[in-house]
Amino acid sequence: MTPTAPLSPQRFLTGITTTGTPHLGNFVGSIRPSVAASRLPGVQSFYFLADYHALIKCDDPARIQRSTLEIAASWLAAGLDPERVTFYRQSDIPEITELTWLLTCVTGKGVLNRAHAYKASVDKNQAAGHDVDADVTAGLFMYPVLMGADILLFKAHKVPVGRDQIQHIEMARDMAQRFNHLYGEHLVLPEAQIEESVALLPGLDGRKMSKSYDNTIPLFAPRDQLRKLISSIVTDSRAPGEAKDTSGSALFQIYQAFASEPETAALRQAYAEGIGWGDAKQLLFERIDREVAPLRERYQSLLDHPQEIEQWLQAGAAKARAAATPFMGQLRHAVGLRKLTAAPVLPSKNKMAKTAVPVFKQYREKDGRFYFKLLDADSRLLVQSHGFDVPKEAALAVSALQKEGSHALAGLQGRLDIPAGVTQAELGEALAFFAAATA
Repeated sequence: MTPTAPLSPQRFLTGITTTGTPHLGNFVGSIRPSVAASRLPGVQSFYFLADYHALIKCDDPARIQRSTLEIAASWLAAGLDPERVTFYRQSDIPEITELTWLLTCVTGKGVLNRAHAYKASVDKNQAAGHDVDADVTAGLFMYPVLMGADILLFKAHKVPVGRDQIQHIEMARDMAQRFNHLYGEHLVLPEAQIEESVALLPGLDGRKMSKSYDNTIPLFAPRDQLRKLISSIVTDSRAPGEAKDTSGSALFQIYQAFASEPETAALRQAYAEGIGWGDAKQLLFERIDREVAPLRERYQSLLDHPQEIEQWLQAGAAKARAAATPFMGQLRHAVGLRKLTAAPVLPSKNKMAKTAVPVFKQYREKDGRFYFKLLDADSRLLVQSHGFDVPKEAALAVSALQKEGSHALAGLQGRLDIPAGVTQAELGEALAFFAAATA
């Protein structure tokens, strides 16, 4: 029997934008699970401080520097071992910005037009009667390309993200596919990893815990401040003795993120029996402090000795660049940025024989609905679907278009958008390809 070759390690990559003080939501959604993942066997982990991304949202240099220190200290205090993983500051890796430009040159503007953050800014401006691009920087518009470079430079297989970030991973895949189509198979196509059991934590006012809403609970707040903030969590007017609903209760959701299943069940029973809000908040304070208190001392020590963090980051940058620099050299050579004495590299016979074809792409959007689009051989959008409530409906629509070609369009009237400039002949030709392949 021929021995099986060992599988290459799975690479995981995670970053946190350095725009504020880490809060409980960051801990539950990113820091705690990423530290646990870093200890898994057969895994290569990359953790970075996304300070380039911070410049898109924040123009306060002191805040970005302070946030970089606090987030690095939070990860280390929570148990991240910088000798076991690659732990670095984004701005210490110049190859990231160089790859951003290479990806910019293969990414269609139409793809970036559909990015959630940009669309949200456009919608806000339209609602206010302003120019659609008012106050929209090129940095905001290009955010997905920089994120793509973060991921693709280190050949990440898995990227743990919240559901609101899935689109960015799909865009990174599109960039990698386009680059590979033009220049050969160099970039690894990443996959989003969604942890279903980790929800977005609500903040003090019940909305998503976010620095933007100023409703956060700092992760390493002193005990007295932690108690005070928890006491300010918004609750309803039901008095002690009245049964309370766990659904929609910010206090219960935060408790659940820290507690074991038996502890959660006990609090759920207490809600049903009419626990007073003051007692419930005291239980939440005690449960959070029990987990955070042992880390708080280490966190403060790291803040007091920033040179220790800086040494770890510089060591991490050297480790990261040991992989990034030679790989970037390969990519530069692939696109033609070569010494004049270098021999030209001709496409392989397989690549020369390979013909680009139209493709359907199915995906789920932030609204929870299912969509598909048809791209031609040059990644130009030919058809964009409206949302379907279940994935099977979207799949059946794609199947009909693939089997019946243009004849299926009438049955999908009102469910598809054809962009301006796309002719019926172009659309018919693309659909005919699938119909012929099916036949």
